[in-house]
Amino acid sequence: MASNNKKIMGMDQDKFSMFLSKYGITLVLLVMIIIVAIIQPRFIAPANLLNILTQISVNCLLAFGMCLAITTGGIELTVGAQLALVSCILGALASKGGMNIVLACVIAVGVATLFGFINGFLISKFNMFPFVVTLSTQLITRSLAQIISNGQAIPMSIGNFPQVYSGYLGPIPLPIIYMLVVFVVMYILMHQTRFGRYVYAVGGNVNAAIASGVNVFWVRTACYTISGFLAGLAGIIITAKTTSGQSNIGIGYETDAVAACVLGGTSFAGGISTAPGVVIGAIMIGCIYTGMNFLRIGSYYQQLAKGLIIIGAIMLDMAVSKKNR
Repeated sequence: MASNNKKIMGMDQDKFSMFLSKYGITLVLLVMIIIVAIIQPRFIAPANLLNILTQISVNCLLAFGMCLAITTGGIELTVGAQLALVSCILGALASKGGMNIVLACVIAVGVATLFGFINGFLISKFNMFPFVVTLSTQLITRSLAQIISNGQAIPMSIGNFPQVYSGYLGPIPLPIIYMLVVFVVMYILMHQTRFGRYVYAVGGNVNAAIASGVNVFWVRTACYTISGFLAGLAGIIITAKTTSGQSNIGIGYETDAVAACVLGGTSFAGGISTAPGVVIGAIMIGCIYTGMNFLRIGSYYQQLAKGLIIIGAIMLDMAVSKKNR
């Protein structure tokens, strides 16, 4: 009888662990929203919720690319610098050079995509550490942005370009629409395609993936290339927001992207992530910042809170992974 009770308790614990690993972050988000809303009811006003979603749109795009890199067992530290490079290229081509804004956007995003490809190529071809490669290319990319702009902001109030960020589709701000479209595409790519299965296979067990005939080189390279492309799109959005090409924007954005991934359940061990989790993680980051602003907590404490939350999320991920072994 006692052994049966232990088995039942063990099954209940396993079910609870599975439930916590799947929905724990969502529950934390809901509790956090409820607490802040009780203190400051304006926090859950529709206008403020739309504002939060608009603010996280750029981070969400970067986080999707970061998620692919982490899922394969790597990391992408170049996204913030790629964003800045795109901003400066847009300023140089469209504002200073008089190029058509659409063509300038295509070229700028193409450059960011190229840098993503270079990161993936170096990591995959020469088996270099992703941290070292992307840290190095981060320095190169940021330097190129500073060289192009000469360290000065380049005005970008060209025609309707600012509407890329400030425009609306009905009552919904355009950045939210971009985020939703990218989410749908990434969800299909990660969860409904062969490529997505290969990404998880490479991150879960690269030797088994190779034995199964997966082309690890192209899977990893494609993930970093997609990350570069998404960073390019984010660069266009943030440039439309600031209405200027700046070499100093995007500093620290890679940290927010990592935080969104980790909070959304992406495992640094590789092979575990979900597209909805990335969105929830990005929303959590946005709610933390906005909630602290509502509670009049200083920016220094916000950074401290974010760091502690990332550590806590990693510790939880390690505990769940150890439990599932």
